[in-house]
Amino acid sequence: MHGVKTAPDHFLGDYPTVKWKRFAHALPASLEGKTVLDIGCSNGFYSIEMKRRGARRVVAMEPDQHYVAQARFAAEVCEQELEFRNLSVFDVERLGERFDLVIFMGMLYHLRYPLLALDLIRRYVAKDLLLFQSMLRGSAQSFKLNGDYPFSETGIFEQPGVPRLHFIQNSYAGGPTNWWIPNRACVEAMLQSAGFEVFDHPEEEVYLCRCEAAKQMLQWI
Repeated sequence: MHGVKTAPDHFLGDYPTVKWKRFAHALPASLEGKTVLDIGCSNGFYSIEMKRRGARRVVAMEPDQHYVAQARFAAEVCEQELEFRNLSVFDVERLGERFDLVIFMGMLYHLRYPLLALDLIRRYVAKDLLLFQSMLRGSAQSFKLNGDYPFSETGIFEQPGVPRLHFIQNSYAGGPTNWWIPNRACVEAMLQSAGFEVFDHPEEEVYLCRCEAAKQMLQWI
């Protein structure tokens, strides 16, 4: 930030700048007049980038007070106005509004109830676009499954392109809050199940989605 590295020892390097450069082109160059919700904004990197693209309002939502303090400081130094909400993804209904663009980056694998989070985002806050990212492990294959399979069919579950969500019982990469890590097929299936249509996949872990019509399965929430 302004030539000063805020995370000089990050094992991925100049992160998240290196990540952003690989998919920044996929978002509109101008967000003038648009509203943005950044769920799990961490230190505010993506929130600030959205303001730089002219977004009318950016709401940065983060349950960790330490990260909120970092994001407030970064926004002040970068002279970008953000609105902060000290809430988790499971509190999105409390916002009481929908946003043109919802950012949900680097959060899914930290949640004990990941599909519920996507369902809540679609039901309460997503109006048009979802920018999504998750750590992925396992097969990168993805193929179209049949609508149904008989009870006797067991071999399909051994195929590498079948959606899988890997449960981390203890810790992974030194992160005790890494609970679930999907493969590519699982991410795409979960997004579709929650009511999102993937229309761009600009980076290995990043998806840009549109909101589909509300689905019957969401009515149980």
